[in-house]
Amino acid sequence: MPKKRSGGGLSPTQQAAKFLGVSVLAGAVLAGIALPAVGALGLAAKGSVEGFDALPANLKTPPLSQRTTILDAEGGTIATVYSRDRTVVDLKDISPYMQKAIVAIEDSRFYEHGAIDLKGVLRALNKNARSGEVSEGASTLTQQYVKNVFVEEAGDDATKVAQATQQTIGRKIQELKLAIQVEEELGKKKILENYLNITFFGQQAYGVEAASQRYFSKHAKDLNVQEAALLAGIVQSPSRYDPVNDEAEATKRRNVVLNRMAQVGDISTAEAEKAKKAPLGLKVSKPKNGCITAVKNASFFCDYVREVFLSDKVFGKTRKDRAKVWNQGGLTIRTTLDPQAQASVQQSLKDHVNQSDSVAAASTLVEPGTGKVLAMGQTKPYGYGKNETEINYSVDHGMGGSNYGFPTGSTFKPFVAAAALEEGRPATQEYSSPYEMPYPEPVQTCSGKPWMNTAGEKVPNESESEVGPYRLKEAMALSVNTYFVQMVADIGLCPVMKMTDALHVVQGSGDKLPEVPAVSLGSKGVAPLTMASAYAAFASRGMYCTPIVIESITQKIGNKQKSLDVPKSTCSRAMSEKTADTVNTLLQGVVDSGTGKAAGLTDRANAGKTGTTDERKNAWFVGYTPNLSGAVWVGSASQQVQMKNITIGGQYHELVFGGAVPGPIWKDAMTGALAGKDSPSFNLVNIPDEDKDKDKNKDKDKDRDKEKPDDGNNGDDGFIGGLTDGGTGDGGPGGFPGGNLIQGPGNGPGGRR
Repeated sequence: MPKKRSGGGLSPTQQAAKFLGVSVLAGAVLAGIALPAVGALGLAAKGSVEGFDALPANLKTPPLSQRTTILDAEGGTIATVYSRDRTVVDLKDISPYMQKAIVAIEDSRFYEHGAIDLKGVLRALNKNARSGEVSEGASTLTQQYVKNVFVEEAGDDATKVAQATQQTIGRKIQELKLAIQVEEELGKKKILENYLNITFFGQQAYGVEAASQRYFSKHAKDLNVQEAALLAGIVQSPSRYDPVNDEAEATKRRNVVLNRMAQVGDISTAEAEKAKKAPLGLKVSKPKNGCITAVKNASFFCDYVREVFLSDKVFGKTRKDRAKVWNQGGLTIRTTLDPQAQASVQQSLKDHVNQSDSVAAASTLVEPGTGKVLAMGQTKPYGYGKNETEINYSVDHGMGGSNYGFPTGSTFKPFVAAAALEEGRPATQEYSSPYEMPYPEPVQTCSGKPWMNTAGEKVPNESESEVGPYRLKEAMALSVNTYFVQMVADIGLCPVMKMTDALHVVQGSGDKLPEVPAVSLGSKGVAPLTMASAYAAFASRGMYCTPIVIESITQKIGNKQKSLDVPKSTCSRAMSEKTADTVNTLLQGVVDSGTGKAAGLTDRANAGKTGTTDERKNAWFVGYTPNLSGAVWVGSASQQVQMKNITIGGQYHELVFGGAVPGPIWKDAMTGALAGKDSPSFNLVNIPDEDKDKDKNKDKDKDRDKEKPDDGNNGDDGFIGGLTDGGTGDGGPGGFPGGNLIQGPGNGPGGRR
């Protein structure tokens, strides 16, 4: 006597024998019963058995796509992202009521038949013949599971989904043979578990756990009988029986399931009647998918994590390969985001710049020595409405940022100073530094062909009272433009390019910086994350570390978990410790008594540099302590707002300086981020002060500005934030005059304070 399998059902041999024994029925009905066209049945009968043995019998089951959870450094959830909102659970974690309900309504003889239910086929054939139409199908849960596997494998490919769901004879026959294989390999309980995890329950919920959370805000193991009946009823038609949009129809369907459960003996008639009188009891949790739903105002950080995953080859050879892993999901990504630092950054931005202001602000904090990005925020939130944007102002264009980044102004000058110190120039280096002068020429370049000032470009200082000679310490504190262009002429452009290469300073477009003297005054656009990471090298005594946002990743495939490799920060020496210590001493002077005094921290060692670009379209403060580096940018993403006679954050400013708006943002953000943290010191060096008897009008007003004519273009003019770049030049080589609507990355002067 043939051996019966545990868990019910016939052996594969019995199933095949029965299939062959009713070949006409199998051909005509099994493949064609769901087809309304009567003519198709004869065609099925003719070819079904002949091709059956030739069909492949191995069902390739792709791992079920699941939700991915992104965590902060302390394990708190930032956001959940998914292409399929699904959480795979074991059968033991699914309510027995749910298991019984789905079997009762979808395949009540599930435990009695094999891959095919011959009685069900005959019953359906008889009913359909009487009605003259297809009113009942005969697919078993196993066959439905196989079909769902095809749909899952198709993913979001519309063509493949259509192929997976097409009602053709060939598809039905293929499903049947694969169902036979599945019955033999998995057994009834595993098939039921897989079915409940793969099937779609509407409202973006795949699998019973996600459905239970969506409709009742509870785990699948806690479903009661009426809740289980409701979910089981949805499966047949998630749109028709959607309880959120049609409670009456969903209630009728639920009650059909309850009646069926009573008919097959899963519950008593009394239990069914009691459950039918109960309200649906919905407690709907809206889908929360994507970085737009991130908490802690960390949407842009979340999006940057996604961009890192999709761009780093550690997660796959090609972007397509990496996207497949990302869409597969099931990832738990622990990031570097520090909740305290993130909250401080966002609060400081909110306190100083309003979302509705004509300008925006962005800030990023990085940990020196590790490259960990601890915070990332901006005043225009992630979204698609007014005063919202999808552009992450803190990062390069290739990672979701603006096209070019933002011109950095005088925050670039420390790179020039570091290059000169590495070339052996003393910290007491002195230059004549007049108020205004032509760019010196010739200036040596890496190519060997010297740069010549063929256009006769001139560079002024911020104020007519700024007249040299100056030494480096005071020139840095006062941000004297003519000093630094003379320094570049002295050492050449190549040492500056080598220094910025070592600090990974590139344009926001990803392009290398050009070899032109104006670059020393911050004429090119750079992203705040790039600046914060570069300044972190000063804080760590010359060691540059590439920024990282991912600490670890575990991936759940089915019910198993594995760890994935993640990108590591690469640290390298960008300059000597002596050079870094000297720069730290110079930049400490900026916040002690220079242009960044308003940004200075009072409770710990700190250093930094202000920057304001030509026409005041961008203002910066980049600064650091020995254990935290941060960059703040303020400006119009479209580069159309001149920050003169402007109200920002409810406060009127005649002129905006790097120390006046970005500086206080940086100060408050750093203060909150570092509260309760260690307060290490810099390794300072002794830099002799200039002779006290030199008459250089030291009492001049450091904040006085030599204004340029206002071009009257005070507004974003409807430009999408971050899509265009504002050159800092007034028509310098490669730039456009100040009044143009869309500016290129101009090379004009612009290194204000």
